[in-house]
Amino acid sequence: MGHRTPSPRRRSCAVGALTLESGAVLPEVRLAYESWGRLNVAGDNAVLVLHALTGDSHVVGEAGPDSPTPGWWPDLIGPGRPLDTDRWFVVAPNVLGGCRGSTGPSSPGPDGRPYGSTFPRITVRDQVRAEALLADALGVRSVAAVVGGSMGGMRALEWAVTLPGRVRRCVAVATCAAATADQIAWATPQLHAIRSDPAFHGGDYYPGPGPRAGLEVARQIAHATYRSGAELDARFGSRHQQGEDPLRGGRYAVQSYLEHQGRKLVRRFDANSYLTLTEVMNGHDIGRSRGGVQAALRRITAELTVAVVDSDRLYTPAAGAQIARAPACRELTTIHSPYGHDGFLKETDQVFSVISGALVAADPVGSPGASPQRSTGRTPGDERAPRRAEARRLMSAGLW
Repeated sequence: MGHRTPSPRRRSCAVGALTLESGAVLPEVRLAYESWGRLNVAGDNAVLVLHALTGDSHVVGEAGPDSPTPGWWPDLIGPGRPLDTDRWFVVAPNVLGGCRGSTGPSSPGPDGRPYGSTFPRITVRDQVRAEALLADALGVRSVAAVVGGSMGGMRALEWAVTLPGRVRRCVAVATCAAATADQIAWATPQLHAIRSDPAFHGGDYYPGPGPRAGLEVARQIAHATYRSGAELDARFGSRHQQGEDPLRGGRYAVQSYLEHQGRKLVRRFDANSYLTLTEVMNGHDIGRSRGGVQAALRRITAELTVAVVDSDRLYTPAAGAQIARAPACRELTTIHSPYGHDGFLKETDQVFSVISGALVAADPVGSPGASPQRSTGRTPGDERAPRRAEARRLMSAGLW
């Protein structure tokens, strides 16, 4: 895009003890994050960018000592880019339960040893509460927008449902309101592959290498669901891997590709975190204890933008359409891609257009360091006023 990628400021923040949805208490929680731009005096120009299952806080930028992979949404953040750092204070937290600096199974527990098998079960709501504590610690009073795809989209939705008064925009990409049987079914053999690896040791494998073979297999299963069948067939078909013959013990090209994806993940990700986060996604349901999904969607006051990938067989367009039934939804956009679920990472022009569109009418904020008047979230002549009127009607009727 012709703009220099800004150098992120990587930080780690202690957010204190966290009471989990289960009632258990996770002490001394720490979240890693990267940030770009500056928070204004009013504390209301923050945009949260939330990563997917094996992502991290490194949204943009090159790989380096603390970032084993390049940014997963390159060119999203910086001066003149969709998340313009001359206007927005952009924060990307590493998720609770992860392994890139935030408290997770590989982190030291109260006894100084890695949590391992003692790390408690957590939920998307727990992750969002931890991120809200991080926002508090950073001085963020009101979130201009929360943006996420896949597992990040689950958290973006949960932000909007759990903290409706604190979020003004929500952009949910390639995600769902509640996990489906199909998604849980695909996750089940992944969990089993890791736990049945002899090197798993019940989750207490530190400081050893852990269940590398099991994690490789889990990633192979997952990656097959991230791409569309048509794309895999067009790319590989039933061709043999170069120089190999499956009839003589060799591999098919697609088999080699999936094995490569598994090896790549093992080099940078902890198996216990993979288990923890996969189970978090299995338990995702914004309607739990709230009267169901539709009742939960009515709690959203943020202007909601939903995007689906037309070839996504994991988080289907129908799942996105369900989210778009929320009264606060302003737009449902289809991203056209042959890549399946991974289209939310690969089709950056289309995804960034969705994000830009969600922010283009955002309430005005002052330049960093200024002290603008607190915004109401409404722009003159806002055509979405009827949706806000509907939200007010639901609140007055006791349906919120």
